[in-house]
Amino acid sequence: MTIKKYKKVIVAMSGGVDSSISAWMLKKQKYKVEGLFMKNWEEDDEKGYCNSTQDLYDARNVCKKLNIYLHTINFSTEYWEQVFENFLYEHKQGNTPNPDILCNKKIKFNLFFNYALKELEADYIATGHYARIKKINRRYVLLKGIDLNKDQSYFLYTLTEVKLKKILFPIGNLIKTQVRSIAKKINLKVAEKKDSTGICFIGPKKIKKFLSLYITEKKGNIITTDGKVIGEHNGIFYYTLGQRKGLGIGGIKDKYNIPWYVIEKNLKKNTLTVAQGSFNKSLMSIGLIAKNIHWINNQVSFPISCMVKTRYRQKDIMSNIECINNKYIKIIFDQPVRAVTPGQSVVFYLSEKCIGGGIIKSRLPLL
Repeated sequence: MTIKKYKKVIVAMSGGVDSSISAWMLKKQKYKVEGLFMKNWEEDDEKGYCNSTQDLYDARNVCKKLNIYLHTINFSTEYWEQVFENFLYEHKQGNTPNPDILCNKKIKFNLFFNYALKELEADYIATGHYARIKKINRRYVLLKGIDLNKDQSYFLYTLTEVKLKKILFPIGNLIKTQVRSIAKKINLKVAEKKDSTGICFIGPKKIKKFLSLYITEKKGNIITTDGKVIGEHNGIFYYTLGQRKGLGIGGIKDKYNIPWYVIEKNLKKNTLTVAQGSFNKSLMSIGLIAKNIHWINNQVSFPISCMVKTRYRQKDIMSNIECINNKYIKIIFDQPVRAVTPGQSVVFYLSEKCIGGGIIKSRLPLL
């Protein structure tokens, strides 16, 4: 993207190394840089977890080191209403949602975006995402990050072209080791800080324990594909398709000692169906039905062939997409895919270009 000098940029400072180096790079490129730290979770709530106190401390130290002003804002109420409540609702429906994608859509690239441009009078916002924005044929497009192991375009498919014009991803052309190396050279204390993993408000806690604080447990049967009861679950919302751990059904008489995996959750019957083997046919899908479809640049013409991901860091899958109606599309994979999970996102790619995505409504089983 063409660098426009002396423009004002507000960088979303998380207290991590990626946003820190993003701010440093923009300063070197002669932007007028300021930081903004967003508090999205009230960690003094005993039910929640989020290490925002340490993160704010780290962000302040980095901004002091880089000589940039740090704004702070509390979006905890908005996060609860626009992200967390949806997270709970989807789990209650038996789905497995991705709150990071909704957080990007509702908080980072909506509330923060508007606050920075309108209230702080910025020309651009910037984040530490591993993704790229490029102007091709007068259109702004979203591309995968150079570091394919860290590429975060999967989480950004809800962006619009209008917003891409006002967003900068400074580290999109770098790999993670380069980012940490730069941080070491300029003596940033966050150079070796661990990447945040999982969901902010759950942190190191197990999701089962966390969800039990908000959703009433309802015990039910764990059954095999032929209907045999082999165990008991405490609530199907605790589990996701393809899950192996935490089922509590180890060695079973007359069964080979092969790990069991969740292959279906039946909300009405309150049953969890399991099968043995990580690539059991029951766990495989030939395609899926998706809803809430979003295209970054243009509405595409169906049918379309492109690559898709049904989860983060998954290898791209060649697929054919056709329109069912104005709400749903059908995606057929070139080869069966394991553990396609309702509630997760399916994201579409043409080579390195991310063109959009949607929410997985249901899977099309191999069997």
